[in-house]
Order: sequence, then structure tokens, then C-alpha cells
Amino acid sequence: MAQGTFATAINCMDGRVQDPVTEWMRSQYAVDYVDMITEAGPTKYMLEADGEALEALQAKVRISAHNHGSEVIAIVAHHDCAGNPVSKEEQYIQVRDVVEMIQAWDMNLKVIGLFVNENWTVETITEV
Repeated sequence: MAQGTFATAINCMDGRVQDPVTEWMRSQYAVDYVDMITEAGPTKYMLEADGEALEALQAKVRISAHNHGSEVIAIVAHHDCAGNPVSKEEQYIQVRDVVEMIQAWDMNLKVIGLFVNENWTVETITEV
């Protein structure tokens, strides 16, 4: 088991959203570190991914949960996403769909959906 406390985020590769998400999760969940799993437009990626790609992503989440002791995972969408250039409303729908997907993995994690807005602050979409 790693030293310190961890949370997990499936986040966009866009560097503008890394710090706001890390800071928010550290503050909200009193963790030392956030394991960041990144993809361009992660909600779109996950909703369109084939089984092999999702299995690879699940393996990364499993490492965070089992080896680092993470108890919470966030799926993150954001304003001005080049990898998923759809409306904020559509991104909210996608985040909710991916939260359900992650819950179905049955990894005993709290799953949250986040959106980083045009001011680069974090909004909570859903928590389960």
C-alpha cells in the first residue's frame, strides 16, 4: 500500500483542468494525492470505447483503488474541451452516463461526476 491517502480522477488530458481538479479533490476528500487517469474528452472516450480500451482503463482504476487505497473516483468533463466539443448540457448527460458505467464496475468506490467551468472552477454534477 502506498504512503498517504489517495483519490482517483478520470480527467481530460487538457493541462488547464489538472490543477483545479486535484485541488478540489484534495480539499473535498482530505486526500494527499489524486491519481490522474487522462484521455482527450474522457466521457466521450469511455462511452465510445471498445471492450479492450475500457478494460485497460479499469485496470488503472483498480491499481488506484487496490494499491493506493483510493475510495473515491471522479469522472471529469470541462468547458472548451477539444476532445469532446459538445455543449455543457451534453457533457452533463455524458458525465451522468459514465458515472453509472463506473458504478457497474462494482469496485466499491464513491463515484462523482464533475465539470470544470469557463472560470476553471469545479462544479459537482452528481455523487453516488
